Amino acid sequence: MDAFSRNRIRTERIRRNWEDILRVAGSLLMGTVSASELMRSLLRSERPSTLAKALEDLGRIPKTIHLLRMIDDEAYRRSILTQLNRGEGRHALAHEVFHGRRGELRQRYREGQEDQLGALGLVVNVLVLWNTVYMEAALNQLRAEGYEVKPEDVARLSPLGFTHFNFLGRYAFDLAESISKGHLRPLRDPNKSGRFAA
Repeated sequence: MDAFSRNRIRTERIRRNWEDILRVAGSLLMGTVSASELMRSLLRSERPSTLAKALEDLGRIPKTIHLLRMIDDEAYRRSILTQLNRGEGRHALAHEVFHGRRGELRQRYREGQEDQLGALGLVVNVLVLWNTVYMEAALNQLRAEGYEVKPEDVARLSPLGFTHFNFLGRYAFDLAESISKGHLRPLRDPNKSGRFAA
């Protein structure tokens, strides 16, 4: 444990600069200064100011608590791993959607790149919504058929799957009459072969 605790938090330096720390927090909260501008001003000099050092000390408190929880709390580690896995799943889905031009941003200007990224985000959100709606329909059907659906199993489901989506080929935007009336497509029968493609 001593290897992790090489430094000490100088609480006295935090106390001496507390009023300035509160002013900085108020400025950030009110939006009179951005976090990036604040960091630039604090790190402008090779020799940090006492306020910068006090903020560094203050920042070590939640960092230390986080590290101690990581070491001591298995449930906390699992929750962080779950969030990391979800992030990776979202990146994998976005990569599959963004297959054109080898997944590279080709717009020269910032606005064009923002448009491309905005469109990518919109499509990814639509696919996640599609998966969520049909996962809920599948769970409801299982419950209606008398299967036990455990909450801990549902908690492990993710709407980020994409193998059932057809990203290539022809797209038809004509809606069947039942879908235009708000009904869902029939769920795939697991006893029949074939892949369900959106």
